[in-house]
Amino acid sequence: MGSRSAEKSRPSLFWALAVMVVPLVGFLAKIDIRGKEKLPRRGAFVLSPNHYSELDPLIVAVAVWRLGRAPRFMAKESLFRVPVVGWLLRRTGMVPVARATSASAAKQTIEQSSKLVSKERGVIVYPEGTLTRDPDLWPMRGKSGAVRLALNGDIPLIPMAQWGTQKIMGRYQKGLSVWPPRKRVQVIVGDPIDLSDLKARAHEPAALTEATNRLMSAITALLEDLRGETAPDTRWNPSDHGQRETGRLDP
Repeated sequence: MGSRSAEKSRPSLFWALAVMVVPLVGFLAKIDIRGKEKLPRRGAFVLSPNHYSELDPLIVAVAVWRLGRAPRFMAKESLFRVPVVGWLLRRTGMVPVARATSASAAKQTIEQSSKLVSKERGVIVYPEGTLTRDPDLWPMRGKSGAVRLALNGDIPLIPMAQWGTQKIMGRYQKGLSVWPPRKRVQVIVGDPIDLSDLKARAHEPAALTEATNRLMSAITALLEDLRGETAPDTRWNPSDHGQRETGRLDP
């Protein structure tokens, strides 16, 4: 994989966080990573994993850190106003996202994309916006936030899948299953999604829908590989089942 990235070799607040988080996650999980070479060592990227456990962000953060990049997430704008928490989010370069009108959301996306490119940072965006509602934990219908960032900044959009976290903390589970320790969690990074034919139509709903479908299909294919199973032909849509999609972060 070559030399370490500047994000990993240059002292930062992430080092202090890693001292606390990496050993904790290491006690809970043995993370096996495939496709390590597919996460860029330098420059901007949008990384989109599947999401089925409240513990997912810690697993993904440690995996990204091990791959030599700083794990930055999208976070609700309201959290940036919380004392201490807001300071920590700003100092680590997390990306704020607000519920907004279409016009302001588009402006926010352009600004965020430009910042990612200029600062050569990556961001982790869960395209489902919340824990999957699929009964068998397959990826459900995606939101357009990740593809908007990628298209507006011409940023690589990289799918990721992980499996095994549910053995430590299942969906909606309140506590951790800590015995036996170090349960195996598999992580796989996929090839960047080809969006070249959609760049000229980045603001058209049809183009965003197509890009999101490509992303969700790629994530699902990676998860099929990890699970050794075939996903349902139809992706779960909460609105078809009378479910609310709470906790969404994507515009």
